[in-house]
Amino acid sequence: MEELLNHPAVQGGVAPFIVGLVVAAALAPLRAGGLAAGAGFLTAVFLVSGFQFSPLTATRKLILLGMLAPVMGLVADLAFKPTRATGPALGAISGAASVWVFISVLQQKPASEAVLMGGGVALLTAWLVAATFSLRDRPVRLGAAGVTLGVGVGVAAVLSASASLGQYGIALGAGAGGYLLIQMLLGRQLPGGAALALAVGLIGGLLAGAALLLAQLPLIALPVLALIPLAAHAPLPGKAPVWAQAILASVYAAIPAAAAWYLIWQSSRGSA
Repeated sequence: MEELLNHPAVQGGVAPFIVGLVVAAALAPLRAGGLAAGAGFLTAVFLVSGFQFSPLTATRKLILLGMLAPVMGLVADLAFKPTRATGPALGAISGAASVWVFISVLQQKPASEAVLMGGGVALLTAWLVAATFSLRDRPVRLGAAGVTLGVGVGVAAVLSASASLGQYGIALGAGAGGYLLIQMLLGRQLPGGAALALAVGLIGGLLAGAALLLAQLPLIALPVLALIPLAAHAPLPGKAPVWAQAILASVYAAIPAAAAWYLIWQSSRGSA
């Protein structure tokens, strides 16, 4: 069993998917199935590195915010009635939080490079949180965006020479996949809310930032990855069954993810 749990595919994909599926199924009656994506991410963290926060490195700050994001989203779902300003406000807070996460890394770079990269990560994180939050009341689209954003960032990190960040990203997508699959099996939409939106947007943005600053992700990949939740807004046939809508929304969102992978691959060839 220990050897099985140490396998990268189990740590980053299989186990997070199973946990996400169980969480989504168990908490759906409580309208808290959106915790599935965060649960998938934290499963990979537990299996890959464990929960250690001293010293508080950039990666450990990322994990800390990854623990808080779905909980804060659930509190927002239960305690507040969102307005048009809620998504942009959460995005701005998340963008500022990304600077805190990577400040020690940015301080080691030349000022112009630090501003460019730090600003890029902050803008990406702010956008992803706001964009996924706009999908909070459209569970199929939100689930599809969660799957493709997590897997998209995860594969991008692997292509950028960071296996652990890749596992975390794929795990985030796998957890969201459990939530999406439950909807497909039941044939009805289940609320994901801010718990899923905030987890996917914030963790996805921070993982992309980590791949940029700690690995070899090219800066040009960030705006392409940012298109993933936007692609999930593409039209879906209203009378189609939930499973068909889920597949189509995932295909839409996978297009910019695949484009980002291609750009990273091309960039790696050029620098070889």
